[in-house]
Amino acid sequence: MAFLNIFSKEKKEKLDKGLSKTKDSVFSKISRAVAGKSKVDDEVLDDLEEILVTSDVGVDTTLKIIKRIEERVLRDKYLGTSELNNILKEEIAFLLQENNSNDYTDFSVPPEKHPYVILVVGVNGVGKTTTIGKLAYQFKQAGKSVLLGAADTFRAAAVDQLVIWANRVGVPIVDQGMDADPASVAFDTIKSAMAQGNDIVIIDTAGRLHNKVNLMNELTKIKRVMQKLIPDAPHEILLILDASTGQNAIEQARQFTAATEVNALALTKLDGTAKGGVVIGISDQFKVPVKYIGIGEKMEDLQIFNRTEFVDSLFN
Repeated sequence: MAFLNIFSKEKKEKLDKGLSKTKDSVFSKISRAVAGKSKVDDEVLDDLEEILVTSDVGVDTTLKIIKRIEERVLRDKYLGTSELNNILKEEIAFLLQENNSNDYTDFSVPPEKHPYVILVVGVNGVGKTTTIGKLAYQFKQAGKSVLLGAADTFRAAAVDQLVIWANRVGVPIVDQGMDADPASVAFDTIKSAMAQGNDIVIIDTAGRLHNKVNLMNELTKIKRVMQKLIPDAPHEILLILDASTGQNAIEQARQFTAATEVNALALTKLDGTAKGGVVIGISDQFKVPVKYIGIGEKMEDLQIFNRTEFVDSLFN
């Protein structure tokens, strides 16, 4: 499989660095598993299975990867342990391709969707507000005009934080304060964007999962009022997950995909964890493309997810 070099050198170096904890953890374990062995046998595969599961790839996804490697061992008769990294790299890249994780290359949106409406969901503490700020920055850098909507009116801090980010990035925001009706905020944000000719609207929502019925009702209401202005809005329902929480992120993905029609994922805090394998498991289990990954504190450290570059950084 050819890995396309479509990232700039600087972006690739940041990605390598951001995934270094996961890479070091997985690599050291694989190295120990194949030490003194020349071929991929049942024992190596058993060890590999354990390594992938403990790297938060998830049991179901791990079994799928192991099965594919077993098939290659049978087909090729003799596979050396020196080839194991390349095989793993290829099979995981194929898996991500099958799960609709494209090779995104830039921060762009379909020009025919104007304004392009992104509804952001996720529990508190996963880096939701920060990701919205970074996303607004990246779109602005790409020459797009962005409008934010502070519809997480359940917590005063959420509104205040988003206002701070809007000021930092230099983009306008529609803010009606705490306890305002979230659907009303969403409606006014889109109405304002249409009047001003903004390219992209990013709307924050409350991140609480303790009552899924309330969450579902609230998101349904927000979508309904949006569609009075733009019939196919929101164009993107972006779920933010904290990669460092591992299996907990998978559980959150399960809850949110059940509550609303999530069609894009952003994984944050990949630079601070050895659990980067969760990206592979979440993509595989929910068949929702990973679109953005957070690999650092700076505004430019939110990257477009590119499966070939991701896998390359993980296994090279």
